[in-house]
Amino acid sequence: MALRKQMEKYRDVDEDELLKKLSEEELQRLEDELEELDPDNALLPAGYRQKDQTKKAPTGTFQRDNLLAHLEKQAKEHPDREDLVPYTGEKRGKPWVPKKKVVDPILEDVTLEPELEEALANATDAELCDIAAILGMHKLMSNQQYYEALGSSNIVNKQGLNSVIQCTQYKPVPDEQPNDTDVEETLERIQRNDPDLIEVNLNNIKNIPVPVLKAYAEALAENCVVERFSIVGTRSNDPVANALADMLKVNTTLKSLNVESNFITGPGILALVESLQSNTTLLELKIDNQSQPLGNKVEMEIASMLEKNSTLLKFGYHFTQQGPRLRGSNAMMSNNDLVRKRRLEEGPIFPKCRTNV
Repeated sequence: MALRKQMEKYRDVDEDELLKKLSEEELQRLEDELEELDPDNALLPAGYRQKDQTKKAPTGTFQRDNLLAHLEKQAKEHPDREDLVPYTGEKRGKPWVPKKKVVDPILEDVTLEPELEEALANATDAELCDIAAILGMHKLMSNQQYYEALGSSNIVNKQGLNSVIQCTQYKPVPDEQPNDTDVEETLERIQRNDPDLIEVNLNNIKNIPVPVLKAYAEALAENCVVERFSIVGTRSNDPVANALADMLKVNTTLKSLNVESNFITGPGILALVESLQSNTTLLELKIDNQSQPLGNKVEMEIASMLEKNSTLLKFGYHFTQQGPRLRGSNAMMSNNDLVRKRRLEEGPIFPKCRTNV
């Protein structure tokens, strides 16, 4: 408080008036002091930001040898700190002994003639591998050389070729037989309601025109025999999906529809799922593995439509988002639970409405 009262008298001092009273010599000295000092510059060392105010006179010349001798004497006179556990030189634990390499006594006794020793010493890597294949020394052989040695007719004793490097020989898998379904004949059988035609499988037939696939959908709309219809990998697109959606609205026989691995986009998939609101007989619908991802918005709409359906038991599609996946799974579980209750009660029950789920 006393210092503050002393400094208050300088608060109203006019600096310009003080500078006018200074002589030229005093102004030059003030200017020199301000050039050397910069108290506001934090980048400068402290010695350059203020004036040296030490008035102590030097004590004399610096003698380095005397200082080192004094420090060494002081260090020797300082007592050492006692160890918590005194050092006795006793060795504890077992000394390390390297393991002895076990040498096969049979290989120890093997001696070769000087000519063979010289030939092996001058042999290349490729020649050594060939010799190993002939002698059955499998550890020096690659997998390819191992199997070539097994198929060779020059090696009599092939039992020595068995080794840990032997790879699993994969069994050849024959190619899948092409689909031999007659497209035109099957379409005619659907149109005339052939009682023996319960399943139609057009999988992996690449050359079916789109108008023919649409004709299949139109024929199934009036068919009352076919229960399973599959067009996997037939390059079907949205017009085919829309035709199948119109078919599902009026068909009362079809129980399984598979349109996986095609070129159907989001609008076509939504048309198929939306048609389930008018269909109560379809139990299985597979739409997975299309050429384009459906997206989050389409998946949310699919989940909402599945919640409104109470008859579909199997829905073949892998949702990419967790929310629609959980909603679709719950809808299928609820539908299967309704079937279980119907089977236990052995009587019809009214479908449960889940529009507000």
